[in-house]
Amino acid sequence: MSSIQRSAAAVHRLQCLERQFTHAEQTSSVWAHVPQAPADPILGVTQAFQADTDGRRLNLGVGAYRTEEGKPLVLSAVRQAEQRLVADLSRNKEYRPMGGDPTFCKLSRELAFGSDCPVSAAERVATVQTLSGTGALRVGADFLKRYYPTKVVYLPDPTWGNHNNIFGNAVGLEVRKYRYYHPKTRGLDYQGLIDDLSSAPYGAVVVLHACAHNPTGVDPTMDQWGGVLRVVHERRLLPFFDSAYQGFASGDLDADAAALRMFTRSGLELLLSQSYAKNMGLYGERAGALSIVSHCPAAAKRVQSQLCAVIRPMYSSPPMHGAAIVVTVLSDPQLYSLWKRELADMSARIQRMRTALKSALLDVGCPGNWDHITNQIGMFSFTGLNRTQCENMTKQWHVYMTMDGRISMAGLSASRAKYLAEAIKDSVTNC
Repeated sequence: MSSIQRSAAAVHRLQCLERQFTHAEQTSSVWAHVPQAPADPILGVTQAFQADTDGRRLNLGVGAYRTEEGKPLVLSAVRQAEQRLVADLSRNKEYRPMGGDPTFCKLSRELAFGSDCPVSAAERVATVQTLSGTGALRVGADFLKRYYPTKVVYLPDPTWGNHNNIFGNAVGLEVRKYRYYHPKTRGLDYQGLIDDLSSAPYGAVVVLHACAHNPTGVDPTMDQWGGVLRVVHERRLLPFFDSAYQGFASGDLDADAAALRMFTRSGLELLLSQSYAKNMGLYGERAGALSIVSHCPAAAKRVQSQLCAVIRPMYSSPPMHGAAIVVTVLSDPQLYSLWKRELADMSARIQRMRTALKSALLDVGCPGNWDHITNQIGMFSFTGLNRTQCENMTKQWHVYMTMDGRISMAGLSASRAKYLAEAIKDSVTNC
């Protein structure tokens, strides 16, 4: 046998062995027992929308702002900030500290608590940069699991779906619900909320949406926030504010932070999750912050160190670009003013879509009272449609939404309001 023949035979034997091993791996994988994960109830909506080729399709499931033309929006303030960052050749790509950019943390505190907040001035707030609001919630939940004695967390019913994943599934805290939404009135179940928190164990953690409650769009009045605050003090509850929409809900940064500031000035210790995804449109940049208010600077310093200890094995240090955009916008008077105008414009367009949809529902003669569409606030509206009706919306009308009846008002345009109203009418009438 020649050397060429011997080489060919050796190659053939190797190929046979490779096929045998590949077959064995495919039939006896160590991961063979792993089940297929269910589709995410929110992100799965967008995936289904993208697979639909019908020209009438309408995506109202996405939690992101869209223009009248249905396109993603990059704010002018953000564009200008990025241009400055790119032009600055002194910038580098070194690791950030575990707690992130200190200037970002300082500006985030001031935005949320107010520049004149006494707790900030007294150095009683520990703040770390996080992977948007989700990362802030996860770091905060992990910290609570390690260091807070009461392992019970109360979530509003309903709430953002990831709250349950973070506090319960991922971290292992005991999750309980408190009443929040009243299906008959399609508004706040204030008495149910007060009753449930009044019976909560002393010291339990209570998650509160700072503004623009997701998914309902129903917020307490300031008087009702005062009632919640009284119960929190009476039961010595630990508030964990989730602030994902500051400035985006009403168009006013201070108005959207009013509840948080009321609680802070009352002397409470509390936690705050902040996200710049919605109000700066930095969805993919993952810019957020976690702040924990303590009664004294010494405690805040220790908390800061332990938050960094939580972050180290989780993701080590946060990304820099999104935070740099935030710092540039918040620290420059011109860009800050431009950003506030753009925030007001986004909020106003969403309110116009609420008005347009309600008017269209009346025009097509849709049964029922639809005042809640304009009474609610923020990105989402809780329509009151049940699961069967939502399924009809998608199957028959190619309107994509979550099955709890939530729609993103930011995904609607004036030109599609009548089509959506007709879809709702058909679903309400026939399902």
